[in-house]
Amino acid sequence: MRILAAMSGGVDSAVAAARAVEAGHEVVGVHLALSRAGGTLRTGSRGCCTIEDAMDARRAADKLGIPFYVWDFSERFREDVIADFVSEYQAGRTPNPCMRCNEKIKFAALLERAIELGFDAVCTGHYANLVEGPGGLELHRAADNAKDQSYVLGVLTTEQLAHTYFPLGSTPTKALVRAEAAERGLTVAQKPDSHDICFIPDGDTKGWLAEKVGTATGDIVDREGNVVGSHEGAHAYTVGQRRGLHLGVPAADGKPRFVLEVRPVSNTVVVGPKAALATALIAGARYSWAGAGPVETEFRCHVQIRAHAEPVPALAVVSDDAVTVTPDEPLDGVAPGQTAVLYIGTRVLGQFTIDRTESAVPVG
Repeated sequence: MRILAAMSGGVDSAVAAARAVEAGHEVVGVHLALSRAGGTLRTGSRGCCTIEDAMDARRAADKLGIPFYVWDFSERFREDVIADFVSEYQAGRTPNPCMRCNEKIKFAALLERAIELGFDAVCTGHYANLVEGPGGLELHRAADNAKDQSYVLGVLTTEQLAHTYFPLGSTPTKALVRAEAAERGLTVAQKPDSHDICFIPDGDTKGWLAEKVGTATGDIVDREGNVVGSHEGAHAYTVGQRRGLHLGVPAADGKPRFVLEVRPVSNTVVVGPKAALATALIAGARYSWAGAGPVETEFRCHVQIRAHAEPVPALAVVSDDAVTVTPDEPLDGVAPGQTAVLYIGTRVLGQFTIDRTESAVPVG
């Protein structure tokens, strides 16, 4: 096949490209410039898409003997990922920018251009597996559960999966990938993995959002509506947050309180006991299937609400306008805007953006 290898400058994408070359494919490397004013250097594991990353990707491509290009996707990234991130917080939701980047950039904008240029597939260093099932191509968890990235790939459609190549999915451990990189002479063999939000490399999401949307004083209230404190912008709070609340009125039982809800219209933050974070039901109208969708409108599955959360057994019900999931045990700290990915065994069935939750603990 003609393969376009997305090379971030990290060890995973470099080894993925190397395996594609070794498999006999015609491979071209490409690095995505996602910022028009990218930083020069990374700070340890923080940040990505820097000039240093582009140089690392080029060195890897040179070592592999493949053509290499840098494509400017900064405008698409700004519109589809960064602007979406800000608007979601302004709406009182907790977005996952990695999901949006996979959905809108790596497997939409990049894949579209790749196909236009005659490539058969885009190769990435994600840890996930593609399996030909009875109903067609299926997305499955990686062999290395600790590195599995099937959750953030749950947004991929059937058409996108058909043009995707994941060479690392069957690798038992990340240590083996690093060892292979060293054996191949790739200088990124011991390069740290990137963490946190790539466009907020210092990790200060609250400060970054304050610069984008400003501050506006509002009330912090308990579940009964009593004012217990104040804040300078509801967008800076997320469901499940405990630290930084600075409440003026202590709880009656003296126990810590947590953010239970963010109400952007009234600029209000609702707090309460940790027990109230237990969520008995989640639902969302924006859903998609990774391969063939469910045969029945009601089925058993596992639901996962964070990239590294434990999947929970659940009952899913699909209607024309929403997916509703009732977990066997309450989920902890679910926020609107998060992505719920549904699994049957190791297979990713699909995903939806959570826009409604019901607490397992009634008010009062």
